[in-house]
Amino acid sequence: MKALTYHGPHKVSVDTMPDPGLEAPDDIILKVTATAICGSDLHLYRGKIPGTHHGDIFGHEFMGEVVEAGPEVTAVKQGDRVVIPFVIACGDCFFCHMHQYAACETTNSGKGAAVNRKKITPPAALFGYSDLYGGIPGGQAEYVRVPKANTGPFKVPNTLSDEKVLFLSDILPTAWQAVKNAEVKPGSSVAIFGAGPVGLLSAACARLEGAEQIFMIDHNDYRLAFAQQRYGVIPINFDENDDAAAWIIEHTAGNRGVDAVIDAVGFEAKGSLTETIMSNLKIEGSSGKALRQCIAAVRRGGIVSVPGVYAGFIHGFMFGDAFDKGLTFKMGQTHVHAYLPDLLALIEQGHLKPEEIVTHHLPLEEAARGYEIFEKRQEDCRKIILVPGMTADRATV
Repeated sequence: MKALTYHGPHKVSVDTMPDPGLEAPDDIILKVTATAICGSDLHLYRGKIPGTHHGDIFGHEFMGEVVEAGPEVTAVKQGDRVVIPFVIACGDCFFCHMHQYAACETTNSGKGAAVNRKKITPPAALFGYSDLYGGIPGGQAEYVRVPKANTGPFKVPNTLSDEKVLFLSDILPTAWQAVKNAEVKPGSSVAIFGAGPVGLLSAACARLEGAEQIFMIDHNDYRLAFAQQRYGVIPINFDENDDAAAWIIEHTAGNRGVDAVIDAVGFEAKGSLTETIMSNLKIEGSSGKALRQCIAAVRRGGIVSVPGVYAGFIHGFMFGDAFDKGLTFKMGQTHVHAYLPDLLALIEQGHLKPEEIVTHHLPLEEAARGYEIFEKRQEDCRKIILVPGMTADRATV
């Protein structure tokens, strides 16, 4: 089969790889019909995630058709059209029973435990995301093995196109959880840092939940313009306004700040020269620029919701400010499975249209070019879908 593989920082290619096979009785083999490049894939692409090796297959946003099922698979069958949650959960452990699927304690007990040197239980395994998250091959490929198939695969109706339901795999439930964690309700004010795919869909979800005032902070004008036009956000370009938090405070009721902030940027936020040097020297693992702005922009008693990925130590966390303001932090990987039925219904009813953020459809064979376009924000790129079997003449930009 053809698959996108890693060969060092900023070096990926589509190679011929062995077809996957069943390894456990509750596995399925999926023929991938659509897969996407996620913002968190760029952390892997840049060589920032430990436990990433040459030849690793990336991709955790994908869907397709079941072509083979193990003898213990009862939830789906050959021919079913399914979306695959990026989190691999067993469905039977302590955390899964609480619907905290991203904390599953059984699917990442091998490679993840070996790479994770901290004295904490490693999180659930993820598709295509290094040994740190289980070392499971990803879905930017023609075929993929899906473990725990009685828990993960989510059947979707044939009446909805792939691009309408593909993002149920990750970024739509991630945005939904971020907004739920922020406790957005009618009349709320919220600031969203980052106008990438998760940030944009967070704006869509916040608007659906009744947010009255939405600030969006990014340094790409074309993304901010889309968010302003589509979701009615108040755009702030932080290249032009380095202290976005101060501007936000001045434009909220009573100069108190927003009710909640959503950090959809994560650990590679554009920070100071000091932070860049410290990060390159591995003295710290994450830039704290976006997080510091979040703490500053939110009102006393507010909520900081963090769907953006963080890793390692953070310089200048401003914990004292967070304490004095009485802030609540909610964060973590997404409990995808818990949200899928409700989100599918919202898509079917037309209340959420995640496909509207898509700008590019490319053949899987052009995945390396897709990574370059996405990372460099070329061609006004917001989101790329890769399609196995697509010919170059059918690509859309």
